[in-house]
Amino acid sequence: MFYCVDKTTGQRTSLKTTSKEEARQIVEAKNQAERQPVLNLQIAQAYLTASDPEWTQRSWQDVADRIQTHGKESTRNRYIRALKSKSFDVLRDKKLIETTTQDFLTVLSDDKVSTAHFLKRLHNLATNLGWLAKPVLAPCLWPKPHPKSRRGITPDEHHTILAAEKNAERNLYYQLLWEIGAAQSDAASLTHENIDWPSRTLTYFRMKTGERAQLAISGRLAAILNQLPTEGPLFPTIATGTSLTRSAEFCRRCRLLNLTGISLHSYRYAWAERAKTAGMPERFAIGEFGTQQ
Repeated sequence: MFYCVDKTTGQRTSLKTTSKEEARQIVEAKNQAERQPVLNLQIAQAYLTASDPEWTQRSWQDVADRIQTHGKESTRNRYIRALKSKSFDVLRDKKLIETTTQDFLTVLSDDKVSTAHFLKRLHNLATNLGWLAKPVLAPCLWPKPHPKSRRGITPDEHHTILAAEKNAERNLYYQLLWEIGAAQSDAASLTHENIDWPSRTLTYFRMKTGERAQLAISGRLAAILNQLPTEGPLFPTIATGTSLTRSAEFCRRCRLLNLTGISLHSYRYAWAERAKTAGMPERFAIGEFGTQQ
């Protein structure tokens, strides 16, 4: 098996061939690429253009436009918001064939978990579409995610928020989140049709996964539902807002009360923690749906 040696670093690399002639050709190609990198790129572009005329013209904006068509509307909106970040400016008009490892490292230099997540999504899509001849960044060079710690909202924190929230609709909205542990968008979209009083069940389908969630209407939940409209949306004003506006309002309330480390999503964690403590199987408690007595 033949190998070559880098005269600068002394590193030995296998050429993965037992043919002397093939080994000679590979070494010559490596040397030529080292001596004439610009010419080498032009030659590569000529070959690639013959197989796919658009290969040399595609930019990362083309990949971004494609990925923004994937998934449900909420997913597409997340892609659109994330890819508007200034961190991606260095790549936006960069052609895929001209992208270097350093370009990716520059994007990742902001040390944001979300930037690394969406860049990897872009990279994987371009690779899967066959728009990249080889990966831009080796797996070992991708930063390891260090997400923020998440926890459930405590009963004391919940009661503090309710005591301070004078808007009746938002107050009932937070009470409902505590009782059913729904995602904030799922809860905001509930209507009177989701309630079946004869069977005393609340049923809805999760926007994110399409899973069916059904909960028994307890006395506490019934007391909340009885204060909500009997026709149309249960939360008429909140339903017209976006997840961002709902989150922003909740965060503003928490800041005023000096409550830290929680978000609207913390209601889901709190419900799952209570369900697990009550003996519900973990796959249901963490899977965010089940029956509440």
